[in-house]
Order: sequence, then C-alpha cells, then structure tokens
Amino acid sequence: MTETLSNREKEVLRYIVDNFIHYGLPVGSRLISKHTGLNLSSATIRNVMSDLEDMNLLETPHTSAGRKPTDKGYRYYVDELMKQEVLNKSEIDFIKNNIEESKSSIFDSDDLLRGTSKLLSVISHQLAVVTQPFLSSGVFEKLEVFSITSLKLLLVITIKSGYVKTLIMEIDNEIDFQKIEKITQLLNERLSGLTLLQIKESFEERISDYKNDEPELLQLFFNSIDKINSEDEKGNKVHISGTGEIISQPEFEDPKNFKNIITLTENKNLVIHIFQNPGKSIDEVSIKIGSENDEKKLKDYSIVCADYSIGGVNGKIGIIGPKRLNYAKMISLVEYTSKLISELNQ
Repeated sequence: MTETLSNREKEVLRYIVDNFIHYGLPVGSRLISKHTGLNLSSATIRNVMSDLEDMNLLETPHTSAGRKPTDKGYRYYVDELMKQEVLNKSEIDFIKNNIEESKSSIFDSDDLLRGTSKLLSVISHQLAVVTQPFLSSGVFEKLEVFSITSLKLLLVITIKSGYVKTLIMEIDNEIDFQKIEKITQLLNERLSGLTLLQIKESFEERISDYKNDEPELLQLFFNSIDKINSEDEKGNKVHISGTGEIISQPEFEDPKNFKNIITLTENKNLVIHIFQNPGKSIDEVSIKIGSENDEKKLKDYSIVCADYSIGGVNGKIGIIGPKRLNYAKMISLVEYTSKLISELNQ
C-alpha cells in the first residue's frame, strides 16, 4: 500500500533520495534546510525525517546522524516522485550510431546483442545484460549454407524480420555443393513460415519423400534446429558487460560486495532467471529494487529491464546496479535502447 505523504514529506524524501543517489552519503537536516525551498528549521526537518523513518521510507546508518532511503523509500521515489531523465543528444547519437553500425556490418545478430551490452555498460557505468531471444517461437524464413572446408559447413538460419543465427557443422563425407544447394532449396520451400519448434516436431513428415536423398545433409539441418531449440530449453545465451564499470562504484570498496558481483556475472543461468521474472513496471520498463528480488544474492541490487524484439521473438535488455541507482536515467536508457533494437529489426 502506497503511503500518503504531505508535500513537505515528499520534498524531504525526494531530496534525500536524489542526494544519496548522486553522492552515496547519508543526508542530514542541515543540508536539506540549506538546499531546498522549504524554509524550515533543521529541527523541523529532523521531525519530518523521523516521521519518514517511522514509515520505513528512510533509515539511519549506525555511524551517521543522516538518513538514507530504504527499499520502500526508493520504491516510493520511483513510483511517485521521480522525474524521468531524458537522454542527451550525444548519448542518443552514441547508442544509435553503434547499433546501426553493428546491424549493417555483422553477420550474426549475436554480435549486435553483445555490442549493445557493452555500450549500455559504458553509458550506465553499471552491469549491462542482454539476453538472446527465445528462438523456438521464431518463424523460419530461409536457410543458407556455405562451405568452410570440404568437411565443415556454415549454416545461416534467418528468422522472419531479420534475426540471423549461424552454426558451424561438421560432416563425415564431402558433399557436392550442387547437391547442397538442391537440398537447401527444398528445405526453404517446405519449411518457410513455420516456427523452429514446429519444424523440429514435424521435420521427418515434411521431408519424408526426400529422406533418402542426402540423408546426412538433412540430418545436419535437423540437428541445427534441434540445437537451437535445446538452447532455449536450457536457457538463453546472455551477454553481460560492465564488471569493470560497476566495481568502480563506492559500494564495491567492500571486498564482500566485490566478490558478490563477480559471482553474479559468472552465473549466467541465474542472470537469465532474474530477467525472466520482471518487477513492477513504469510504462514498458520493469524495476526491481533490493528486497523485491526473489534471489537473496540480489538484495543489495536493483534491476531495470525491458523487452526487445528481433524477428518476432523477444529477448531482455537491462541494467543491474546498486540500489543507489540513477533510476531516472537508467529507465530512459533501457527504454530507448530496447525500442531502437526492435525498430531497426522490423
């Protein structure tokens, strides 16, 4: 239940959260008295702060007379008090130019997602996460096969709307490339318009009249589809960047916190699980703050994430950082980047 605060209480809470986000230091009454337009004495402000603490919106660290936000205080701030920060032109140009350049020059969309996680970490100075879309629900558009060596082939599978998945597969015996082109054309004619999961479930039936014609090549394609579906079942591939960025934050001067974030980045299945369970949303961006995370290892962190779409299939993009996160900026950053990726791949 959202607390009902007076305008005075809202102003004090807003100032404390804003100040703590920027400086990481508990905020005292004298600072509020000097730097807000409330025209209240320090004693009066202390009373307001005490009331906010009674509502569990603020807390007093043991070594300080000042206050800092609780998880509930951050949540009230995000839901009721925060003014979303607009990205500046240089940030927008940096994101747009990098993503457009990646899309025009890469062969595999994984590189686009990897590059996106890196640029997000650079701008946010936090841990940036981009998961690969769940491809099993993607609609197969076409298959292309390229010969790398006589016994090694590159399969390029294009999902509707442009998502590309590449796989390198080895064969036991050399196959004439004209036969490869013939089978590739057959597969494109028979399977285009089906989801990858439908192809896996009905493959033998759909190519039954050709199953004795280059069976190794047909099996190769089936194995590639099976591999993609299996990856979905086991968990998406995830790109994580920004370990060096986030550990520069004051919170990670404590070796325990440093160890926790390293452990988190190494457990990619945990990261995927975290991003599959969104929190409370603002527009299309979801936010989880501290104790709102189900995972105990994340009680000192906040997550800001959104969906993006490539080829009709969705993935997740987001930021993990200390609770002292610039939510106003991170929400705009995640929202803009996710929409840009989706729009470029329509």
